Amino acid sequence: MFLRKRLVMAEKAVVIYSGGMDSFTILNKAKAEGYELYALTFDYGQKHRKEIAFATRVCEELEINHRIIDITAINQLLQSSSLTSDIEIPEGHYEAANMKSTVVPNRNMILLSLAIGYAVDIGASKVFYGAHSGDHAIYPDCRPDFVHAMNKVAKLANYEPVDIVTPYLNSDKTEILADGLKMGLDYGKSWTCYNGREKACGKCGSCVERLEAFAHNHATDPLAYENS
Repeated sequence: MFLRKRLVMAEKAVVIYSGGMDSFTILNKAKAEGYELYALTFDYGQKHRKEIAFATRVCEELEINHRIIDITAINQLLQSSSLTSDIEIPEGHYEAANMKSTVVPNRNMILLSLAIGYAVDIGASKVFYGAHSGDHAIYPDCRPDFVHAMNKVAKLANYEPVDIVTPYLNSDKTEILADGLKMGLDYGKSWTCYNGREKACGKCGSCVERLEAFAHNHATDPLAYENS
């Protein structure tokens, strides 16, 4: 008598994957947990479109389903952010008041809505995204109240419930990096700088926070920086 092996299908999950170090860590974490991943990268007209190229290379290397979605049309309505307009990218730490210029109104609500719709369409039960405590001060759509509210909406908006998963919601960049380093991740495959030049500027809020995380972990950032 022959026993047939029962094939267990991996659970599908969507990852909002910008190409930055937070989503890079989450992508690899979700993959290690055995999900069948579908990565979504959004082109919303950000100055640092270079992150999209990084996201593409990583997904090709890991053989992850990957779609780049052009939503640049939203900039007909959203021009108040320094990430998507002619406003200069501010320098300094995220806790500084001038960092508010990097807020893109409703960005994560827009991205999550599209990702949830995609999840329902392909039969995925989860959407991962990289909200973390380091962003709570400046970005309202990375705070726990927002995430919990969107999770409720995700379960009401469709017949199929979708969970929004934020593994690092209460962790800062230092803790995220520590987790990734334990996994042996190469952060030279991620891009963080808000200025999409050849080298990272080292001065924008995103770079400052990244460099701070590496320093706290007694590690060296593999990315090349200007004036270094």
